[in-house]
Amino acid sequence: MRRKALALTALAGGTLILAGCGIRTTQVPVDAGPAPSRMLCEVRGESRASASPRGFPVRVQLVCASQLKSVDRTTELPSETSPDNRVEIARALLAELEREPSADERDAGFGTDVQGPVGVGGPRPGDPAGTLRLSRQPEDLPEAALAQIVCTFAESRAAAPGGAVVLGGPGEYPPRGYTCSDRAKERPSEPLPTVAALPDAPLASPSAPSSAAP
Repeated sequence: MRRKALALTALAGGTLILAGCGIRTTQVPVDAGPAPSRMLCEVRGESRASASPRGFPVRVQLVCASQLKSVDRTTELPSETSPDNRVEIARALLAELEREPSADERDAGFGTDVQGPVGVGGPRPGDPAGTLRLSRQPEDLPEAALAQIVCTFAESRAAAPGGAVVLGGPGEYPPRGYTCSDRAKERPSEPLPTVAALPDAPLASPSAPSSAAP
């Protein structure tokens, strides 16, 4: 009986020793997306509106909790343009992305990585249809800033035929087509998806200047 008690005591002691050895269960890394955030990422106040009768509603993509979130605003077009002019719409959207968020937007956690000045102009002769030329090479922009621009343009009339956003820069590099996916909005710091086939160039080269001045 005494031997049995000693054996049980030794077994219990061995169990305690093993438990205190610091042996941990292995963990497999899991990509569960961005960490939860306490930021609201929703503007509760009134959106920035323009008192001008030429003001029209737009939707821009701002950064909140390391993701892209939609914000509705009202912007203004120059008086000599029409709301269907895609280059002027792109300029108006880009100006909104460069602008500091309003107090309500900041309180909700919104910010922007698009730092100006970044201008935008129309295509050059031979560019794919719907090309927009930026004053800075798209690939040289921060990933999140490029994602903001592409995802904002993709949901507007600034997109090229077929829905892609075709962007070029001031240099001689050919334009590239970008798409805004759900993953691009969830992880704007990662490279954007590109499209292999771009829209055909228009038959007649545009006569408008291709300057990308703001």
